[in-house]
Amino acid sequence: MKDSIVDLSNLKPFYGAKHKEKRVGRGHGSGHGKTSGRGHKGQKAREGLDIRPFFEGGQTPIIRRLPKRGFKNIFKVEYAVVNVGALSKAFSPNEVVDENSLREKGLIKGKGKPIKLLGNGEINIPLTIRVHAVSRSAKEKVEKAGGRVELIKKVVKS
Repeated sequence: MKDSIVDLSNLKPFYGAKHKEKRVGRGHGSGHGKTSGRGHKGQKAREGLDIRPFFEGGQTPIIRRLPKRGFKNIFKVEYAVVNVGALSKAFSPNEVVDENSLREKGLIKGKGKPIKLLGNGEINIPLTIRVHAVSRSAKEKVEKAGGRVELIKKVVKS
């Protein structure tokens, strides 16, 4: 029996997988005659229709009607901020504070941002702190408590 053997000569798609091609403009009896399903006149009924996204029919687009405001500084550095008050609560004396230890304690979140130490709060234990940037007041408070601040360079991924 040749019907049970599948080869290239008797392959065909499953029933319902292929649809009959819509033949427009072939008389009103087909249901797609005269205007070929395009309605009556207008830009969308014409051949070669190419309306770009956000085209508003020729009126001044909303993006040009609204005023421009401000600017975007592409060189701004966004820091993950840590205050000295949070360090004295989270760490014990003479501990080394770096990016990994700050993440473990949940004091910084997110990835890729350099860390900046700010002077909000009080610190009364000596710590060695390794951060990318530090404010003047934070540095004074840490050194007054007997600790030190080491600045580290941000590794640029290329």
